[in-house]
Amino acid sequence: MSRKPVHLAVYDTLADWETGFATAYLARGGYGIRTVGASGARPVVSVGGLRVLPDLALDAVRPEDSSLLILPGADLWDTSDDLAPFARKAREYLATGVPVAAICGATAGLAREGLLDDRDHTSAVSFYLAATGYGGGERYVEADAVTDGGLITAGPTEPVAFAREILRLLGVYDGEVLDAWYRLFHDSDAGAYAVLEKATAGR
Repeated sequence: MSRKPVHLAVYDTLADWETGFATAYLARGGYGIRTVGASGARPVVSVGGLRVLPDLALDAVRPEDSSLLILPGADLWDTSDDLAPFARKAREYLATGVPVAAICGATAGLAREGLLDDRDHTSAVSFYLAATGYGGGERYVEADAVTDGGLITAGPTEPVAFAREILRLLGVYDGEVLDAWYRLFHDSDAGAYAVLEKATAGR
């Protein structure tokens, strides 16, 4: 079955560690990963110093050609308005019924865009989002990751839970297999490996 690609936003100061579990296991599950920058012509540099040349520019991305938009955290979410166009693209995705996954600073960007006002969500801590002045404080949930209304949110210390919600939403794993995947990578539960290996054998 042909699957639409997942689009991963990339920009200077992006947090390398936040999306690796998700993109690796989406790729293993048959999803192509396309990187998206403000401009497709200029490399971006992550917090860890990785240089990434985006596959395409943000303006060229259409929700109908995508399975998911992933927005990693980055210092720029809190220090400038440079990433606001990515939050606006997230609004376009959600309005079209295509899901969005945001972690760490990207949750603040979506809060400023008003996308968390009417959805359950989480982030690093509640007062981090409250500082944006957004109207969704009553919908904040103390959880490792939250999915509501097509939007996944998580804080910076929960890349595995973030990936769990993405893998569930796109049907890569579910049930006991998803639980085993999470226990393996989050809890280092060696017993979960056999469950996952059996389920994925021959993929």
